Amino acid sequence: MNTIMETVLRVIPLCYTHFNSQRTGQAVFKERAPMIFDFYKMSLKKRIQLLYIFLVVLCISVTGTCSYLFAARSIEQNALELKQSILNKSVQVMDEHLRHIVVSSFSFMLNETFTQVMKDVGKNNTSHYYQNLSLLQTSFAQLKLVEPLIDTAYLKTPIGDFFSTKDFPNRNHSFDREYGRYVKLQGWNTMWFGSHQSQLFQSRGNVLSLLLKPIVIDNHTYSNVYMVVNMKEEAMRDILTQDLMNNQIQLFLLHKNGNEVIRPRSRNYDFIMEPDFTQQFSRGDAGDFTYRNDQGEDMLVNYSALSMNEDWVMVSIQSKADLLSPLQKIRWLIILIMLFCILLALGLSSLVASALLKPLNKLRRLMVEVESNDLDVRFRSKYDDEVSAVGHRFNRMLDQIQILFEEVRTTEQDKRRFEVKALQAQVDPHFLYNTLNTMFWKSESGEKKDVSEMIVSLSLLFRLGLNDGKDITSVEQEIKHVEQYMQLQQKCYEDLFVYRIEVGDPSCYAVDILKILLQPLVENSILHGFNDKEDLGVILIRIDRQGDTLRLEVADNGCGMDVASIYAEDVPDGGRKGYALSNLHGRLSLHYGDVASIVFHSSTDVGTTVVITIPIT
Repeated sequence: MNTIMETVLRVIPLCYTHFNSQRTGQAVFKERAPMIFDFYKMSLKKRIQLLYIFLVVLCISVTGTCSYLFAARSIEQNALELKQSILNKSVQVMDEHLRHIVVSSFSFMLNETFTQVMKDVGKNNTSHYYQNLSLLQTSFAQLKLVEPLIDTAYLKTPIGDFFSTKDFPNRNHSFDREYGRYVKLQGWNTMWFGSHQSQLFQSRGNVLSLLLKPIVIDNHTYSNVYMVVNMKEEAMRDILTQDLMNNQIQLFLLHKNGNEVIRPRSRNYDFIMEPDFTQQFSRGDAGDFTYRNDQGEDMLVNYSALSMNEDWVMVSIQSKADLLSPLQKIRWLIILIMLFCILLALGLSSLVASALLKPLNKLRRLMVEVESNDLDVRFRSKYDDEVSAVGHRFNRMLDQIQILFEEVRTTEQDKRRFEVKALQAQVDPHFLYNTLNTMFWKSESGEKKDVSEMIVSLSLLFRLGLNDGKDITSVEQEIKHVEQYMQLQQKCYEDLFVYRIEVGDPSCYAVDILKILLQPLVENSILHGFNDKEDLGVILIRIDRQGDTLRLEVADNGCGMDVASIYAEDVPDGGRKGYALSNLHGRLSLHYGDVASIVFHSSTDVGTTVVITIPIT
């Protein structure tokens, strides 16, 4: 089923590319971001289409996979049952042949010639050896005729060894050398040996051997008398494979210790000699299991023990891949159905998404009209679903917006009145009183030039402060405004302070800023910084730009102040100083928001520095 899943993994990126190619009015990305990020950037319609196709692919994949696994499991189970039935029949056939060989061997021991030989064995008479050997030739020939599977027979007796003269015994190898260690075992009458090269006769190919003790004759048992019957391995192999249905199934006759009883013509499976494999079928007389070889290939194994020799097990092995090879057609059929459904989904996904999003698109068009200041539009739909519920809330929101517009209009009017009051509050009555009083006394003293200069400065101060009713002025105009203020204060408080204005970048003069930002800070320095100071006060104003921000700094060498108390006094009820700074901070927040800041740095008897940072627009 890996091919199906690989196809799914290939198709999903193709669908994803198809949706990206349908986008209009968007640039094609040269370097595409990971899919999950592009998915969040997709429109709702594209996401519905993609999820629709994904669900189709997922459903088909799950259905195809489950169908394939169910069919594979059914075929595997049926194959195991069928192979077990065939294997049981093969075991019965093999048992029947082995039983016939045993019966034929014991029949050989019941004929008169064999009885005569046993009498000579009992008397230990060796004089009739050649006569008995000649008489037994007929019995050996009849034994082979009765059972064609028998290749050679060998009779071991104390008076000599007997065999068919047509066979060629191996004079260099004796019975005791090959079977001596087996005949010493207790409690046996017959003993079977798997494929081997018989050493009793000259090389004639591999054989299977049967070792027997003679039956009781005339109430006598004979020790040291044994009979070996060799069967042709090739003929036994033919019996093993004669009932096979196809060449995909391999039958093996194995010993429970893992040795091969009959060697196969071609060595296809080396794992049958592995201990892990032999342990599987050594647990019972019959059954089946699945074994994975070193190459990772699964093998379906059936086994059944022979009744004639329970140590011999017939094993049937078939590759699971070969068994399920006919399912390849089903696999490709599933893939073709999947591709067809994906193509059909690609064609229908747009229609499905459009039908689902039709009310939402209608609501979106109404929102576009609202953006064009048309608040009279309303959402209407014949459906009673979630989108309709949102649309009805959208209608109520428009009603609320119209009400809020009226409230905002009233609030703006109030705000303008408050700003005029705040502007008027910038002109301290004490400052105006002191200025006019100074002008009076200078006029009485005949200092008409100073009086003229003060009148001009006061006129310019009011004109620049009013700024034709505009809230925004240029840095150049703001400098002129604060300069007129400081000149008037110098006339009122002679020899109290000097000032200096530094502009780092000439381009700063043209920058637009909120009006009356410097005057409250200079006022704070004059009234509070130099109030108890005996030395000459100095006010330094620095203006410079740092990237996209403008920096306004007012520094003095006054007596300093407690910065914490300044923030605590920054309320409208905190006196003239508190009100001025609160008004300044409020106007900065109102106009610039969080991007503007005002910071105080002060040290006792050293001075105070105030820095205002505002964005350049």
